[in-house]
Amino acid sequence: MKTNIFVLGLSLFSMTVFAQKDQVKNAEDALDDGNYAEAKAQLKIAEQNLGELNDKWTENFYFYKGKAYMGAGNASAADLKIAAEAFQKAAEMGNDDAAESLMALKNNLIQSAIDDQNKEEFASAAEKLYASYELSQKDTIYLYYAANNLVQAQDYAKAVEYLEMLNEMDYDGSGKEFVAVNVETGEVEAFGSKEQRDLMVKTDQYKDPAVREIPSKKGDIAQLIARIYISQKEYDKAVAAMDKAKATNPDDMSLLKAEANMYYQMGEKEKARTILEELAEKDPNDADTMNNIGLMYAENGDNEKAVEFYNKALEIDEEMNNARINKVAAILAKEREIIDEMNGLGMSKADNERYEELDAKRKDLYKEVVPILEKAIEIDPNNTDAIKTAMNIYSNLGNQEKVDEMKAKLNQ
Repeated sequence: MKTNIFVLGLSLFSMTVFAQKDQVKNAEDALDDGNYAEAKAQLKIAEQNLGELNDKWTENFYFYKGKAYMGAGNASAADLKIAAEAFQKAAEMGNDDAAESLMALKNNLIQSAIDDQNKEEFASAAEKLYASYELSQKDTIYLYYAANNLVQAQDYAKAVEYLEMLNEMDYDGSGKEFVAVNVETGEVEAFGSKEQRDLMVKTDQYKDPAVREIPSKKGDIAQLIARIYISQKEYDKAVAAMDKAKATNPDDMSLLKAEANMYYQMGEKEKARTILEELAEKDPNDADTMNNIGLMYAENGDNEKAVEFYNKALEIDEEMNNARINKVAAILAKEREIIDEMNGLGMSKADNERYEELDAKRKDLYKEVVPILEKAIEIDPNNTDAIKTAMNIYSNLGNQEKVDEMKAKLNQ
């Protein structure tokens, strides 16, 4: 009797194995017909007793599962993740086709995320980018991009979760990328490796190969975290996140900029300016920092100090038109006081004499900014704000020839 039970058990085991093999084979046939739903259904049944299949059938099972969940190119991020995990298992068991499919899936997932991003479907892009990160956690850049897309999607809770993960792992993101100019479009494009770039240059479709430095993203990450907490009026968390980032990276200049921006957003403008001035001492060749300090002094009504820092910015980068236009605004800020006094004068002889003095003083301001504006227009001939300002000043100075010249520039 015991022998019969054993034989019966063996028979049932064999039947189960044969049934599973049939289901795996049915899944293969369904895939050949493009019937992904049927393939999934067959594989779900086979998976219930997967341990009873031998290695070769198990390898096939995972390969077909990957293909079924990858589908025809319109799979969800969740299905793509399942597909990738299946391909990974099949590849680990020696399936070369699965390894190639896994690489193709990763590329498709990233391209799909880019397409979503271009369509401003940021939540979907973030989901796919996070799935890409989960598939290969050494590719931390995808977690960073996922967080940025979540910010765009205004899913701040999830965004800050990802950003805090990046902070915890002390993610930097700096490095080098290999670029070349697309001959047809004239655009600079980045490649995954030096070898890939050099290969494309040999096709004559690309030229001017170069290496471009990728700056650290620590400041951006800390700034994003701070922005989210500030928008939620959780100022203590914003400051704590920034302090934590600085503690592990005390010499990171981008973090000092981010910290200054944080305090500026919180309305603590004096503290923001103090941090920027500390940054200027550490890095006296940063034109942006000098310009921003100037803006903060201008906001506070100290236009002379503002001009001092705009000049420093222009000494570092003489083509920095932002600083040049800001300098014009700071100089012309004195005009308001002059005009107010002129408007308050009466008709007496003394008042008329004072009016003439003030008018001459105002014209001196105009004459002071004319060469600055001319330089700004020389550097950027399409700067309509500079052209309009110059046209108004020439009009007030009675220089009709220059007014007409500026009008012609606007018409162009």
